[in-house]
Amino acid sequence: MEQHEVQFYLSSLSVKVQRLAKAIRGHWSIENQLHWLLDVEFAQDASRIRKGHGPEISSMLRQLALMILTQDTQLKGSLAGKRKQAGWNNDHLETLLLQMTKQ
Repeated sequence: MEQHEVQFYLSSLSVKVQRLAKAIRGHWSIENQLHWLLDVEFAQDASRIRKGHGPEISSMLRQLALMILTQDTQLKGSLAGKRKQAGWNNDHLETLLLQMTKQ
């Protein structure tokens, strides 16, 4: 089934449809990839945190953890494997956190 949708954007870019479309798709591609990683690796959509500032704080902590794990160059493998290693090995966790302070 084919669907059509109209969206409006404000931009200072010149009115070149293909350039604007590429910029919009690029933005949503990044957003979708980040959300997918947070949902798959951290089960963000399944979170039951609902009160006060809890949802915002837990979301920021998940994003911080994702950033730390994706910048890790010591271990090869999946993000899930890197998370497990950091949870199992305090020395490795400390190394990851110290790497972030040096940047």
